[in-house]
Amino acid sequence: MARTAAGEFAYRRVYRYLEALIGQATAGGPNRLPSLRELSRRLRVSLATVQSAYSLLEEEGRVHCLPRSGYFVRLADLQQGGMPRQAPQLAQPLLERALFTHERRLARQRERGAGPWEVQGSARLRDALAERYTRCSRQYWRADDVQVAPDVPALLETLLAALALQSGTTVLVQSPCCGHVLRALARAGMRVLEVPPDPRGNPDLQAVARLLGCEPVRLLVMPSCLGLPQGRLVSLHYQQQLGLLLSQHSVWLLENDLDSELCYSGPPATRLRDWVDPRRLMIMGAFEAAVGPEAPYAYVLSLDTALAKAFCERAFRLAPLRLLALAHLLAKGDIEAQLVALRSNLQQRTQNLACALTAQFAQRVVLEPPQGGRMLWVRFEQPLAWDAIATALAGCALHALPGEQFSLHGRYRQHLALMWLGDCPGDLQQAVQRLAQALELRRRRVRRFPPES
Repeated sequence: MARTAAGEFAYRRVYRYLEALIGQATAGGPNRLPSLRELSRRLRVSLATVQSAYSLLEEEGRVHCLPRSGYFVRLADLQQGGMPRQAPQLAQPLLERALFTHERRLARQRERGAGPWEVQGSARLRDALAERYTRCSRQYWRADDVQVAPDVPALLETLLAALALQSGTTVLVQSPCCGHVLRALARAGMRVLEVPPDPRGNPDLQAVARLLGCEPVRLLVMPSCLGLPQGRLVSLHYQQQLGLLLSQHSVWLLENDLDSELCYSGPPATRLRDWVDPRRLMIMGAFEAAVGPEAPYAYVLSLDTALAKAFCERAFRLAPLRLLALAHLLAKGDIEAQLVALRSNLQQRTQNLACALTAQFAQRVVLEPPQGGRMLWVRFEQPLAWDAIATALAGCALHALPGEQFSLHGRYRQHLALMWLGDCPGDLQQAVQRLAQALELRRRRVRRFPPES
């Protein structure tokens, strides 16, 4: 097994090991994976750790479990490209190098026996996050208000349980909505109502008011300042009006701050949180968008003591050296400095992708240049065949997510969220041509064999 980063939590190591086995299966190896007990003995980890890794792979659609038979690789899905659960992250070599440098230095100090690392790592990071989110003497956070989880799914699972949101509880979300949030709500059995966007891209305030008035909504999930996947900034007027509306209802607000740092012109001066009651507010963020996949940790800020108790009881086992290294990156301003270059890079990539798509498809696509984020939200003139698209883009630097992934109600079948990770303009042009060929083939098949009425 390839070596993993020092201090990486156990289920991630098992996950990476299983990824290697899945890779062997796609190359012609066996598609049956080891049982829970077999893998537990082989890797010397607990059964719960192995189960967590398998559950994550099941959620991603890469493996499936047959009763009394075990786990198997989804070969058909993989050969057709499958349906990815999230877009890949753009590598951040400078930040990753800085992260590992801090870890090595801290590891040397650890060998000399300096300090209770398990306590220090969490405390330092929570303190750094509280300082980062504090705005003034009236809007401040303490380390005790910050809770950290291994990743976004684990954070959302713990958060929903802490709020005692039972299966069937009504939750209101913007549409299209972050896939992480939708999958967590679906797993918890929530009744999800999706608010469509208005002509300016903000969630329709009239629809929000109507649903809050006639439905037993317990939780509202809305963007902090950047609505994704469209990449549109939430207007100040909308923030103020939504804050006024929420003051009339006893409902929790989960502010999605996962990608807010990726606004191309920098985060705006105000966020949704500035206009709501802080006692009913939770802010959800993560490091992965800025630092990369080596820092999958997520966090939530809230004044609610029940939330803090729930995270304490969950007792996540997080890598203390990595938490300390992240705290150092925040304290020294390394993340802020890197974000300036990252925003410029992402903006240039989305502009190049938009130009290539417009040149290839002309009026057959509808797109609007985003104001932030990693993706370009594109509407095509016909419903899309995902298997053909996945096959066409396999192995190239143009990555796609199906629009249906951003809704639980079958919306956006004519949409793709596209992301360009390459550097060569010629490669981009070829990738867009491959996408066009896949769509043209689909169009010819529909004309030849129209669906029965």
